[in-house]
Amino acid sequence: QVQLVESGGGLVQAGGSLKLSCAASGRTFSSYPMGWFRQAPAKDRVFVAAISWSGYNTYYADSVKGRFTISRDNAKNTVYLQMNSLKPEDTAVYYCAAGGVGWQLTTTTRGAYSYWGQGTQVTVSS
Repeated sequence: QVQLVESGGGLVQAGGSLKLSCAASGRTFSSYPMGWFRQAPAKDRVFVAAISWSGYNTYYADSVKGRFTISRDNAKNTVYLQMNSLKPEDTAVYYCAAGGVGWQLTTTTRGAYSYWGQGTQVTVSS
């Protein structure tokens, strides 16, 4: 199993930046592709970004492309989400997840991910 713990959330003004971290423990982190999802109040959890196990390949939802950057440091067992030019509509709980069987880089469904963190709140004020 993989245990995931997110951190770095908080309150920021529109146009600001935040960097989320997701620390992994358990089985070999570097063998897992990783992703970030978010869930706004009363809405479904939706895909934000994904990164391959090597870190060489990334994929983004259209809503965050050009503003968010996913990266990973396998030596530190950590995946990151750098969020710039934040908008009020980015307000949500952000979750990191480890890819499971059948994962592909462009798969945006929750079912492609086997392990989830507890989430970290990001609030963007206007």
